[in-house]
This record gives sequence, structure tokens and C-alpha cells, in this order.
Amino acid sequence: MEENMSYTTQMDAARQGIITPQMETVAGKENMQPEELRALVAEGKVIIPCNKEHKSIDVNGIGSMLKTKINVNLGISRDCKDLDTEVKKVNEAVSMGAEAIMDLSSYGDTRAFRSKLTKECPAIIGTVPIYDAVVYYHKALKDITTEEWLDIVRMHAEDGVDFMTIHCGINKETAKKFKRNKRLMNIVSRGGSIIFAWMEMTGKENPFYEHFDDILEICREYDVTLSLGDACRPGCLKDATDASQIEELITLGELTKRAWEKDVQVMIEGPGHMPMDQIAANMKIQQTLCHGAPFYVLGPLVTDVAPGYDHITSAIGGAIAAMSGASFLCYVTPAEHLRLPDLSDVKEGIIAARIAAHAADIAKGVKGARDWDDAMGVARKKLDWEEQFKLSMDPDKARRYRAEAQPEKEDTCSMCGNFCAVKNMNRILDGEIVSIFDE
Repeated sequence: MEENMSYTTQMDAARQGIITPQMETVAGKENMQPEELRALVAEGKVIIPCNKEHKSIDVNGIGSMLKTKINVNLGISRDCKDLDTEVKKVNEAVSMGAEAIMDLSSYGDTRAFRSKLTKECPAIIGTVPIYDAVVYYHKALKDITTEEWLDIVRMHAEDGVDFMTIHCGINKETAKKFKRNKRLMNIVSRGGSIIFAWMEMTGKENPFYEHFDDILEICREYDVTLSLGDACRPGCLKDATDASQIEELITLGELTKRAWEKDVQVMIEGPGHMPMDQIAANMKIQQTLCHGAPFYVLGPLVTDVAPGYDHITSAIGGAIAAMSGASFLCYVTPAEHLRLPDLSDVKEGIIAARIAAHAADIAKGVKGARDWDDAMGVARKKLDWEEQFKLSMDPDKARRYRAEAQPEKEDTCSMCGNFCAVKNMNRILDGEIVSIFDE
């Protein structure tokens, strides 16, 4: 590993041929050679979000050839403003294996929560400056100036945020096309709707698009990864893969090249709600239009009619998306579309997203992904319950389920008892007599 601080960002270092300590760490986690990883970072196909001011971070890489990572959205709102509760959710999310926490706070002293995260939390921290500007300036949306929007971006960078969602793909031109191509659900992105409304009320260009080079300078200074936001992501199946979504993606591809020219790391945000049969094609379109930059998807949710179960609809879509090239899954909880998630919802959402991510990693042949499953197969064959619990994605739940219906014999479960195929096959292949009814 070369000790050299003559670089600004991880991408800059990679292009200079420098393997940073962060690259060494990520390569170790991914069972890769550091030089192989460095080359991918240099191309922009892998990102390592790690703001220089986020000292507590445990770095991870994001890219389609790496293990699929998951993000957990949290934050304070007007109706749910208990800071301690949100901190508990953060700690639970990290303990359950979430690689990233996105602070979507939209009420109160947002900077205090954000600063606490970047000071104490080892996960990658993301934010959406558009939300925070509305809260921070505490004035009418139309009265926020272009300079004030940009000042919030700098503030978040100074606070140690590793990636920021910047809604820069919807400009005056794409807004005109959006209005011409009517949608069922219009714009469902919070940030997208805010900047669209601001543009309509002021008649001005999207400041994040118009002053994109200024944002790049901020990101380069602190090594903030840009998450290019999808203001026009579909909010229902009917709007999936429409003109607005694709038009914005074309713009994001152009901005990706501009970011790479300044050595700024980039990922692209994507759908949203989408029928299963369109997901793989959308991943291919993104990879083509955005030059292989990592893709960060919300779901996708494969049906619109399961409120209360959208952690399942998103896990189905997320598994297909990650298998087809997405690198980063934003979890969805059972509370999606209904309310702010509580601690139980957060847990359910994380497990669903982790299942999707792991299933996709197996399908796309990520090195070592299947080892975990093979170990579980061995434990099940041996009827080693304790080892099965240890290998479970949620050991506490697995252990609780067995304890709630304890079988008469330890080498069975209450489902099959003496009809247990595993036990009986082990015995017959060992030359023993199997007699189910008289045992």
C-alpha cells in the first residue's frame, strides 16, 4: 500500500495508480486484489463513499461486481421528531448489517442529528440537501435563492456526509417534456417535487443543474460522492419506463461524465415502481446511458397494491435489479406509503433487503457469496440447531420460532417430528433401521 496524500478523492488516487487505505479495506472485504479494485474505482464502476471528515466510517465499496449493499432511510419529521428513537433505529440498522444510513430529516435541528451520525456512526452517511434547505432557511420555498441552495450542499460536505442526493437531472428542458407527457402519479420524489415547484414559481433554472460545476468543486474538496437523484422516478407501475424517466437518465449520464472529469465519484438513482418484466431492461439502459456508474434503486416495487407489505414487493424487485446490474438497494419497510417506520418496521425492511441482496449476489456469482448458504446446508444435514441459528440472517427470530414450538425429540422440529426426511435419510444411509411410528 502506498502512503501518499497527493490526491483529492478516491477516484483521483485510483487514476494516479495509488492504492489508498480505503481501497485496501474494501478489497479485503470483497475478496479482491487491491489493484483490481483500484482499476474499477478509476473507471467509475466502483465507488468508495468516504468524506474526509467522517472519521468513524467503516468503508465499503459499491459496484455491480461487488457484494450488493443496502441503504436504510431514517430521519426526523414533524410528526415523528424523537431524536433518541431515530438514533436507536440507526444503531439497530448498523447492527443488522446495513452498509449505509440516509438521513432524510425534514424537521427541527437537522444539523445536530447529521453531525451525530458523522461523528459516531460507522455506516456510510447520505443526505438530501434539498430537504434540509427548506428546514434550515425556514422561509417560503420560492424565496430560497440559488446561492442558498448551494450553501446547504457545502454545509453537508463540511459536516462529513459521504454521499448526497442532488436532484440535478430535471432542468427547464426536461420539465417542459414532463408537462407534455402526462403521468398518472406525476413526480413522487420529494426532492424532485420541491425543485420542480421552485423552478415553476421562480422561472429559474434548477440551481443544481446550472451550477453543477460548483457542486463538483465542493465534492472534490471533501471527497463527497454524488448520488444523482431521480426526480422523475416512477411512482406507480403505469409510469414506469416512460419518457420523463428516460429523459432524466440521459441527462444524468451527461452529468456523470462531467463529474468524472473532476475526479468526483458518482452513483445513479433509479426506480421506483416497475413491473418485473421491465427491471432487467432498465438496468441495462442505465448501464449504457450512465457509462457503468453504480446504480442505486428504491426497490423497485413490483406491484402497487400491497401497502403494509411493500418490504416484500421491493425485495422481489430488488433481487431482480441487483442480479441484473444494480449495486445498491434502498430498503423499503412495511410502513412505506403509510407512515414513518418504527423500530420493528426498520428491522423487517432491512432483512427483506438483505435477502434480496444476498440472493442476487449468489445469482451473479459474487466470489464467496454461496459459502454462507453451503454452510447452512451442512448444519441442516447434521440437524445442528445451534449452528443453524448462528448462520441465520436473523438468529433471534430463528431461535424464537423453534423455542415457541419445542418438539418432543431434539433431532426433529414440530413440523415433521419422526417424519423428518433429513433425520431418516441420515439414519438409513448409515445402515440403521428407520421405523417412524414406533419410535
